[in-house]
Amino acid sequence: MAGSITEVLPGVAALLGVEDHDDRLDLASKVGDVDRVCVLLVDGMGYHLLPAMAAHGPLLADVLRGAAGELTELSSTFPSTTPTSLVSLGTGVAPGEHGVLGFTLNVPGTDRVLTHIFWRDDPDPRDWQPMPTWFQRIAAAGVGATVVLPAPFVGSGLSDAAYRGARFSAVGKHDDYPERVLAELRAGPGVVYAYTSALDTAAHLFGIASAEWAAAAAAVDALLNRLVDGLPADAALIVTADHGGLDVAPDARIDLDADAALSEGIRVVAGEPRLRYLHTLDGAAGDVLDRWRAVLGSRATVLGRDEAIEAGWFGAVSAAHRPRIGDVVVICTDPIAVLATRHEPPEISRLIGFHGAATPAETAIPLITMRG
Repeated sequence: MAGSITEVLPGVAALLGVEDHDDRLDLASKVGDVDRVCVLLVDGMGYHLLPAMAAHGPLLADVLRGAAGELTELSSTFPSTTPTSLVSLGTGVAPGEHGVLGFTLNVPGTDRVLTHIFWRDDPDPRDWQPMPTWFQRIAAAGVGATVVLPAPFVGSGLSDAAYRGARFSAVGKHDDYPERVLAELRAGPGVVYAYTSALDTAAHLFGIASAEWAAAAAAVDALLNRLVDGLPADAALIVTADHGGLDVAPDARIDLDADAALSEGIRVVAGEPRLRYLHTLDGAAGDVLDRWRAVLGSRATVLGRDEAIEAGWFGAVSAAHRPRIGDVVVICTDPIAVLATRHEPPEISRLIGFHGAATPAETAIPLITMRG
């Protein structure tokens, strides 16, 4: 692989003339001389899903066969989940440094589980995620930095953690989203960030093999066409993703709350079905670790917190962020899901598509570079 999601915005900064920043992805050779860049993140567009998407999208088909743009394989950070990846993109650092270490996390010192997509201002985003963002750095250099997001996202804790320092352009439900993105791009030099979640939503609710997912893939292709067709001559479009995903069969789901051997000794469950953080009762961590290893066997990698950190799964982990990782970390390797029906909303167990673990299907993401 050429690099990771953490290297996208530093490369964009270098393209825009922000000094002292490396273009490790060699974006300059891919797009040439530009003074404005649109970065589009397609939620759930894993690298290995591109052939399936291309069956429903002519532009993506052209990208795959080398007839349009340039395609490179990148990797997400771990866990391969949206909040973690968005903040990794925004800050350019690994999760162990920025602290958004999963879809849900236990708030240390409490039994509370923070769901990042519903997070507003508690905990304070500046405390929970203390790292500066590339939007701050780009704006501080006098270059435009704009994020175009649906209005409900503006002011959220996750938006602050990932996009801090950007000017927010709020889009209403009935607004023309690609036209707003292009209008912001035409307004002046700088970076304009855009995001679409429909593909990931379809994967979760209906599965990657579904007609709904195919329709969402076609809609992504149409969005790309709108953006490419409307790009100013001095602009580039850079497309990436936060993770991939896979469907999990009904008989490949393990409910920890229905298995006494798996539920015993657990105080708080966080993470998500492909990556579980188990916070244990005092003195129970060793027994929980042993039982989970015995039950899951080769279907998952089961580690103690210190083992997972020392193995480098999260990058360097600051002392303040260590307690957010479970006493026991469960990383699914087979196409299974670990449910927690008494700890999570019932709709989680009804999902079909999942991600969060470290398989290539979940962590490999594309980098597509295009000019108008």
